[in-house]
Amino acid sequence: CKSECPSNVDIAKLKAEFLQHYYDAHGVPLRSKLIAGFTRSNRLVSFAPWAWNLLFGTPAIRRVLNKLNGFHPDRTIPLRHSTTLQRWHRKSAPRPQAPAKKVYLFCDEFTDFLDVPVGQKTVKLLTALGYEVIIPKHLESARTWLSKGLVRKAKEIIAENIRLLAPLISEETPLVGIEPSGILGFRDEYIDLAPPELKDQARALAKNCLLYDEFIMREVEAGRIDASRFTDQPRQIHLHGHCFQKSLASVEKTVRLLELPKQYKVEVIPSGCCGMAGSFGYEEEHYELSMKVGELVLFPHVRDVPADQIVAAPGTSCRHQIHDGTGREARHPLEILHDALVGV
Repeated sequence: CKSECPSNVDIAKLKAEFLQHYYDAHGVPLRSKLIAGFTRSNRLVSFAPWAWNLLFGTPAIRRVLNKLNGFHPDRTIPLRHSTTLQRWHRKSAPRPQAPAKKVYLFCDEFTDFLDVPVGQKTVKLLTALGYEVIIPKHLESARTWLSKGLVRKAKEIIAENIRLLAPLISEETPLVGIEPSGILGFRDEYIDLAPPELKDQARALAKNCLLYDEFIMREVEAGRIDASRFTDQPRQIHLHGHCFQKSLASVEKTVRLLELPKQYKVEVIPSGCCGMAGSFGYEEEHYELSMKVGELVLFPHVRDVPADQIVAAPGTSCRHQIHDGTGREARHPLEILHDALVGV
């Protein structure tokens, strides 16, 4: 909405502000509380992931639970892993063999709880390329609170993240993000919602918050990552770009990253939004529209992709939508690049 509106009206910001005022007058619906409190509930679930997986991995039970929570019965719910990315990083993450250049990894809530294997491969990839990967102390991204219009709570999280991260992050030691909707908030809502005394720090921080592809391609261009580290076997990749990335950054560097292996070729799928749009595609009244959006371009294209070719999507919601709409497993570009490393 922000980049494509002919009048350059930030509809998402207007919606969030309206919802906060509406909630002040009428209270916050239970479903909105559940979605906004994603990190809090998933932190509890992470201590008994088997119970979650038993409930939401059983279709009949999942359909009932979805209905009770205002989600569409046919929408699958992501299952949980045996650990979180932060726990794994503390206990089992590889360490560089020699003095290495430091990079800070923003452990967003979606990677921490839903996409642990993506985070693990990111750490392994960057370590193998000669970087010491540090997960600094920080809170969640505030994305779920913003998406449901709970702006006051989002402002609290944003202010604390700025206080925690601003002293650490610089051009030499950037903050790198895996999930576009998590890291790119630092360039958008964080600047808008930072308290006056933190505005300058928010702007300085934003300049050094990089999406994974921006960081890796910066290092390639500086001669610190050698493209010869990757396989010369040919692969064809079909890339669905993330809406946040299209609005606030670009998919061009994702294409270049995926073509670091010299015989990897990328086709960008000419799709708009995948239809999931965060929690939108889960919600009972929006599910059918969500799937219709996917059917415009994305689903038909993915169904036509041969089994020996790769579907790539950097967004966690996009990958889930592709799974539910086509049965195909889409992969994060960092997973693909990790698996293309030679001699690791």
